[in-house]
Amino acid sequence: MNMSRILAAFLLTTFAISAVIAQHAPPQTPPPAMNADKWREDLRFMAAEIEKMHKNAFHRVSRDEFYKEVSALEQKIPSLEDHQVVVEFIRIVAMVGDGHTGLRWGAHLAAGGVLPVRFYQFDDGIFIQNTLPEQKDLLGAKLVAVNGVPVGKAIEKLTPYIWRDNEMGIKSTAAVFLSVPPILHSLGLSGSKGTGTFTISKDGRERTVELKPTAKLGELWDPPAAWPSARRSEASVPLWQKDPTNNFWYEFIPDSKTFYIQFNAVQNKSDETVEAFFGKAFEAAEKQGAERLVIDLRRNGGGNNYLNLPVTIGAVKSKLNVRGKFFVIIGRETFSAAQNAVNDLEKYTNATFVGEPTGASPNHFGDARPIILPNSQIRLQASTLWWQDKDPRDTRVWKAPDVAADLTFEAYRAGRDPAMEAILSFKPAASFDAILNEARTTLDVATFAKRMREFRANPAHKYIEVETRINNAGYFLLGQNRIDQAIEVFKLNVELHPGSANAFDSLGEGYLKKGDKTNALSNYRKAVELDPKMQTAVDAVKELTK
Repeated sequence: MNMSRILAAFLLTTFAISAVIAQHAPPQTPPPAMNADKWREDLRFMAAEIEKMHKNAFHRVSRDEFYKEVSALEQKIPSLEDHQVVVEFIRIVAMVGDGHTGLRWGAHLAAGGVLPVRFYQFDDGIFIQNTLPEQKDLLGAKLVAVNGVPVGKAIEKLTPYIWRDNEMGIKSTAAVFLSVPPILHSLGLSGSKGTGTFTISKDGRERTVELKPTAKLGELWDPPAAWPSARRSEASVPLWQKDPTNNFWYEFIPDSKTFYIQFNAVQNKSDETVEAFFGKAFEAAEKQGAERLVIDLRRNGGGNNYLNLPVTIGAVKSKLNVRGKFFVIIGRETFSAAQNAVNDLEKYTNATFVGEPTGASPNHFGDARPIILPNSQIRLQASTLWWQDKDPRDTRVWKAPDVAADLTFEAYRAGRDPAMEAILSFKPAASFDAILNEARTTLDVATFAKRMREFRANPAHKYIEVETRINNAGYFLLGQNRIDQAIEVFKLNVELHPGSANAFDSLGEGYLKKGDKTNALSNYRKAVELDPKMQTAVDAVKELTK
């Protein structure tokens, strides 16, 4: 690659770090004075620039629907306060539907500060994880309601305003939105743009607290050492939280002979490159006699995609590139260039992935570039490239972990790391693909169903998507005219996915091919009940009820 291409790559990937990080650039100057005409001009400019700059702005929302919302907001602007206009801008940009395309709202919504509590969505609920010292009595409290709105409904209200690739983006960002009063007020979750009112539960007692903005936005993402933590005082800081702002570092754990690498940003340091570091790390792992290798990407929001290659090459060449010895930890913050690192490690190594699903999709829009609105000077960004590192037929919304290891509040409080615990206790077992391949060879549907029920019942497999592949197995049998076996596979899919219209639609098709119109109609009707827009089922019901 010549220098001009390297420079171009750098300029693009500079804007492709985490979409979440990009939202809270600290304000440099007070926002300009605005009026309705200026806001309308900015809105029209914003819509036009997104359409022009984005690789495919209407991949998730239709152009008509997008501009319908733009037009509706244009009419509504005179009745809104400035912060409400900004929040609606956030929603319209988020309609594009990817984690790199969004509005950087910090300068306009957080200039007056944010609430002095850091919420975090654990597996067992949203808790107050950090606070300013003055609010330390709130540490460890579970969020019950926001301004009287139950917490689940409050998150639903926030969801359309979060730019994301998948649900993990909601988990990452909604908790931050809860500490920003202008956002809460705009959505009816606060009576004032300067306060937040929360119902919390702690030590078996519920109470309501009102908070005012006395903290800075950046402190919510990386709480300073002065902010107390909900971790018990006697609990040690777990390894993965030991040095979160360091781009990359490693540590050998002698007791388990585990070589741990934390990779927090796909960016060179001022005194060390990614390539040099990983060369040193893999060499050190071998010299130390490590029997287990862990690369922790759960905090990695991305960076420069062109720096990933040495990571993959080093992992491929490592003697520990063996299933059961090489692990990659992923999570909600694994995004952008870090997602592309995951893609390569999945394709080329024998890694076992542990943790939460990634915050990006394997194939995703990225390399965002800036747009600055002419009057308000609001900064937003739009994706300019489609990163197709995987098969174009790969429509996964995330890379799911092979072993789920969600962080509960109790684990956090005790200083435990469920991901490392899962790694240290890992015992290789049959994967879904192994079970499916065996069934294809033996055509023993009963054994396949038994093993799939056991597979799905294992909490470690909670994120692994099997519905589509079970469905494909049913159609494979249907194509071979093994109709009864296909029906049994489709029935298994319905059993495991009772809320899936597609599963019922396929079962209906199996019965119809057998000539059993009664059961076919029953399943097609169930599919329509679950999804009235499933046209194949709608058409089948009409045909069968003539």
